[in-house]
Amino acid sequence: MAYSGRFTPTNPQKYQGDYKNIVYRSSWECRVMDWLDRNESVIYWASEEVIVPYKSPVDGRMHRYFPDFVIKVKNKDGQLKTIMLEVKPKKQTRPPQPQKRMTKQYINEVVTWGINEAKWKAANEFCLDRGWEFKIMTEDHLGL
Repeated sequence: MAYSGRFTPTNPQKYQGDYKNIVYRSSWECRVMDWLDRNESVIYWASEEVIVPYKSPVDGRMHRYFPDFVIKVKNKDGQLKTIMLEVKPKKQTRPPQPQKRMTKQYINEVVTWGINEAKWKAANEFCLDRGWEFKIMTEDHLGL
């Protein structure tokens, strides 16, 4: 999944930001970008254009989180809805299972989970303040 590059939209008018500088950091993000670009229900979309401040549980300091996407969609009743999306492997969306041995990999998983949890809590509050929704997409949503 460590696959990155530049995305060239078919519908650049739908992109909020510099449509000539859209970067994906995984094949999953690229797949979501393609879907957002082509889906008629999507009014506009942006990739890593919004900054959400969060406090890291690792160092106790404030950091900046750039969620993968912010999109505005028109649902079936014609209502507009803004959604912040994060694309992550399902494994990273839950706390790691406790291990008998403290391996380097397990410690890294615990740290990653703690940081992700802090980011997502901040993103959820950020969205609630604006009347938006926050969603995490995994391989299950992408049909992988």
